[in-house]
Amino acid sequence: MNDRFGMFIHWGLYAIPARGEWVRHYEQISNEEYYKYFEEFNPVKYDPVKWAKLAKKAGMKYAVMTTKHHDGFCLFDSKYTDFKATNTKIKKDLVKEYVEAFRSEGLKVGFYYSLLDWHHEHYPVDQFHPMKNNPRYKEQKRDFSKYLEYMHSQVKELMTNYGKIDIIWFDFSYGDMSGEMWRASKLVEMVRELQPHIIINNRLGGDLRSENVPTYAGDFITPEQIIPPYPITNYKGDYVPWEACITMNNHWGYHASDKNFKSAKTLIRCLVECVSKNGNLLLNVGPNAYGEIPEESVRILEEIGDWIQKNSESIYGCGASQYPKPEWGRWTQKGNKLYAHIMEKPIGPIILPNLNGKIKKARLLSDGSEVRIIKPWNAVEYQNDAFINFDGVELPDPIDTVVELELEV
Repeated sequence: MNDRFGMFIHWGLYAIPARGEWVRHYEQISNEEYYKYFEEFNPVKYDPVKWAKLAKKAGMKYAVMTTKHHDGFCLFDSKYTDFKATNTKIKKDLVKEYVEAFRSEGLKVGFYYSLLDWHHEHYPVDQFHPMKNNPRYKEQKRDFSKYLEYMHSQVKELMTNYGKIDIIWFDFSYGDMSGEMWRASKLVEMVRELQPHIIINNRLGGDLRSENVPTYAGDFITPEQIIPPYPITNYKGDYVPWEACITMNNHWGYHASDKNFKSAKTLIRCLVECVSKNGNLLLNVGPNAYGEIPEESVRILEEIGDWIQKNSESIYGCGASQYPKPEWGRWTQKGNKLYAHIMEKPIGPIILPNLNGKIKKARLLSDGSEVRIIKPWNAVEYQNDAFINFDGVELPDPIDTVVELELEV
């Protein structure tokens, strides 16, 4: 709730077919067919130090990387499977190198771990399984308890072998496959015992907004590809921590033909909106088969970083304001510092509703220059409001002009 901005990293064998991380599901690819990507996997340009420096340059404070996605391929050296990066041509524990690189840049480190596993012989052939329409697979006898033993053992490895881990991001529960179906209470108990300071997401099941919250419901809510219309609160009206996970294009994993990238402007405003509603933004990158973050993503992240470098005080440590959303943009607030994120220049002066007499000083956050509080001749009827103005047709920053208002205490 202080850092506000993180990097999501979806990466695995699916970077080779390059049609998204759900390619096995959509194209109903069997383990045998999928194995050719395992044999080919050799990300010779994987440079997690480069990734970490990019995340830091973008203004991100933490990262969450896929250790195992739904396809069951492990980027870490698990002793419970042969289907792992150390058995591919690269012969490396890719998670270990990620952890070391991001820690070295002072970033907090998180692990994504899929509860689903389409490779494991005892994971149910259900509605999401790639082989759901294959009669041969449906006839197989599967012992889900054996899969659960495998899953818990792998999570224990992740919580034991890589030092302090800041976040574990489980994905995902559905239908009956929720809560204690995963032996979730025991799983969370083990995770918290091994990593007492860890933050856990909510996708094991349970609802943090309800009156009776199970122990496995985690610490924060994870809206996906949407920003909640309002701050998230529980049944008592208290704020609940949340983090929107958002893709830069339309896929999580690398998709070679998906060039529908959101602009830096859109994503900066997305981050501001999240913070203005007491939320975080976990922004995804999908590295390619060689281990490179796509050039489009790099350019966008660098642009975001340029804006954050000038306006970081309005993001880190900030949250929802005591004032309602203004028409020209959004508020974020930290103590008696109120940040006006002005995204649209109105006709006439910019109104600061209900702030007349409450502002000690106003400064443009990007350079510290004074912004004068004015009393326009044409606004005499609005005695409760304060006003500012910028010369010229456009705002100083067309993406988001941030004015820091120090309020009288």
